[in-house]
Amino acid sequence: MSPKQKKWLARIVVALVLFVGVMIFTHFAPLEEWLGSRQAAVWAEFALFLIPYLIAGYDVLWEAARNIGRGQVFDENFLMSIATIGAFAMVLFPDSDPHMAEGAAVMLFYQVGELFQSYAVGKSRKSISDMMDIAPEFATIERDGVLEEVDPDEVPVGSIIVVKPGERIPLDGTIIEGASQLDTAALTGESIPRDVEPGSDVISGCVNLSGVIRVKTSKPYGESTVARILELVENAAEKKARTENFITRFARYYTPIVTGAALLIAVVPPLAGMGTWSDWVLRGLTFLVVSCPCALVISVPLSFFGGIGGASKLGILVKGSNYLELLSKVDTVVFDKTGTLTSGTFDVVAIHPETGIDPQWLLSHAAHAEAFSNHPIAVSLREAYKGEIDPKRVLDAQEQSGHGVRAVVNERVVLVGNDKLMAQHGAAWQDCDVTGTVLHVCVDGEYAGHIVIADIVKPDAKRTISQLHDAGVKQCVMLTGDRLDVAKAVGKDLGMDDVRAQLLPQDKVSAVEELLAKQAEDGKLAFVGDGINDAPVLTRADVGIAMGAMGSDAAIEAADIVLMDDKPSNISKAILIARHTMRIVWQNIVFALGVKIAILILAAVGIANMWLAVFGDVGVAVLAILNAMRAMNVSKYRD
Repeated sequence: MSPKQKKWLARIVVALVLFVGVMIFTHFAPLEEWLGSRQAAVWAEFALFLIPYLIAGYDVLWEAARNIGRGQVFDENFLMSIATIGAFAMVLFPDSDPHMAEGAAVMLFYQVGELFQSYAVGKSRKSISDMMDIAPEFATIERDGVLEEVDPDEVPVGSIIVVKPGERIPLDGTIIEGASQLDTAALTGESIPRDVEPGSDVISGCVNLSGVIRVKTSKPYGESTVARILELVENAAEKKARTENFITRFARYYTPIVTGAALLIAVVPPLAGMGTWSDWVLRGLTFLVVSCPCALVISVPLSFFGGIGGASKLGILVKGSNYLELLSKVDTVVFDKTGTLTSGTFDVVAIHPETGIDPQWLLSHAAHAEAFSNHPIAVSLREAYKGEIDPKRVLDAQEQSGHGVRAVVNERVVLVGNDKLMAQHGAAWQDCDVTGTVLHVCVDGEYAGHIVIADIVKPDAKRTISQLHDAGVKQCVMLTGDRLDVAKAVGKDLGMDDVRAQLLPQDKVSAVEELLAKQAEDGKLAFVGDGINDAPVLTRADVGIAMGAMGSDAAIEAADIVLMDDKPSNISKAILIARHTMRIVWQNIVFALGVKIAILILAAVGIANMWLAVFGDVGVAVLAILNAMRAMNVSKYRD
C-alpha cells in the first residue's frame, strides 16, 4: 500500500470510529430531553454526523465542485455529493425521519470502495510495472582499461561494456569475453537460466548470474530490446478494446440520464399529488446512490489491465486491450514454419554414400565445397563435419543460385546441390525417401551420394497444435516457402488442418487474405511468425503474433502481440489468457448491470432504502473489482 493510500485508510478509519461513536451516542443519549425539543435533537444529530461525513468525504465534495467548474458535471463524485447532501437536507422536511446517518454512511462506504479500487488498480499496475524493473540504471564501460559507470543512453554502438554478476545487461550486443548464465525471466517468463559464452548474442534486460562478461554493443539504448519493450508496455493502456470503449461511452450517456430520472422521481409524483415530498425526494436520492456506474467503469478496464499484466509475467506482451479482445475470438491460427514451428537451423539428419564410399569422405568434400558460403545449409554441413576445414584445399568456389555450389577440392571438381545442379552438369543422381533437403554430391563427374538436411521441429510444437484444438480453434494452417513434400511431412506430424508450401512472402499475404475471406463473421484469424521477414502478413492478419522476438525490431513494430521466447506453446497460453480475461469482463458487466437495474427499480417504487443503495453501489463495485483481480492470476498457465 502506498503512503497516499495509508493516509487515505487512516482518514477512513477515523471517520468510521467517529461514525460508530455518533451512532451509539444518538441511539442511547436522551438528546430530545436534554435540548428540550425534537427539532433541536434532530439538528444536533445533523451536526454530529456531519463531522465523520466531512472527514470521509471532503475530497469528493471538492472534486465534484471543481469538475462542475470545468464543465464536467456528470461523474460519480457529482452523484455521491448530490445524494449525500440530499440525505442531510432531509432535515428540512419535518414530517420525515432524519437520514443523516445514511448520508454519512453512503459517503463513508463509497470511500471504502474507492480505496479498495485504488489498491486493486495499484496491484494490477505493479504486475506491469514489474516489467519496468528491466530498465538498467547504468552501463559499465571500459575506457583505456578503466571501468566507468555511465548512463546507457551515452554508450556508443561498438563500445565494450562490462557486466558483473548480479547486474542487468544494459544494451544489446555480443559477448567477446567471459562465460556466464543469464536470467531471462523478466523478458520471457522462463525460469531456467541460459548459458552464454563468447560469440553469444545477449539482449538488454537480462540479469547476469555467475561470471563477468564483456559485451560489444550492437545498438544504441533507444533502439535496444529493453527500450522497445518499455515503450510497448507504457502505450498498452492507450489502445482500448471495443467492450472497454462501449463502457466508457455508456457511462457518458448513462450518468446524465439517471440523474434526470432521479430528478423526475423526486419532483413529478409529489406535484401530481401521489405522496409527500419527503418520501419521493428520498426515493430520488436512493435512486442516485444506486445509479453510480463505478462498478462498470472501473472493473472492466481493470480486468483488461490485469489480463495484460498477467500475460506479461509469462513473457507475452500485448500492445493493448483491443488485441486481447480480438485474440479471445480467434478460431483460425496460421503459422509460418521456419523459426516458428521449427528451430530455423538446419541439421544433417542422414548421409547416404554410394557403394564403397566412406560417409565421412563424402561429408568432408561437401563441407569443404561449402567452406566460403554463409547459407544456413552450408553452415549446417560445416558443423556436422567434425574435422578441420582447410580453406587452402579449396579453389574456384562458385555458388549456383538456387542450385548449389561448384568448387575444386584437393584438385577434384566437387558439385554439391539439388537435382537441377546435377542435371545442369550432366551428372547422375538418386532420389531419397527421407524427408528434408537433399544435397547430391558429385566428385569429378561421378555420383558420390547424398546428404539430407532438415529443419528440426521444436519440442512443444505438436503439443501446441493439440492445445489450440482443445481450446476451440477450428483451423491450424501452416504456410512455408519449403518444398511441398517436406511441408506435408511436418504438417502431418504436427496435426495441421491445412499446409501450403513453396510460397514467396507475397504468396503468404495472398493465402492469409484468402483465409480471411472465408472466416466466420464473429471469428478472427491470427498469424504467427518470427517477426523478421513476416511483417506484411503480421500486419494483414486480425491479430499478428511475433514469436521468439527477443531483439527483433521488426517483430515489435509489426506484431500486435509479442512472445518473448521461442516456445510455440505460449501461443495457446496467450489465447487462453485472453478468453479468461473476456469471461471476467462479461461476468462483471452482467453482474453489475443486473444488480443495479434490480435495485433501481426497487428504489423507484420505494422498496429499496438508502442502506440497500449502499450495497448496490459499493458492494457491487467491490465484488466486481475482486473478480477483475482474478485476471492477474496466470499461475495455472505456467509450465
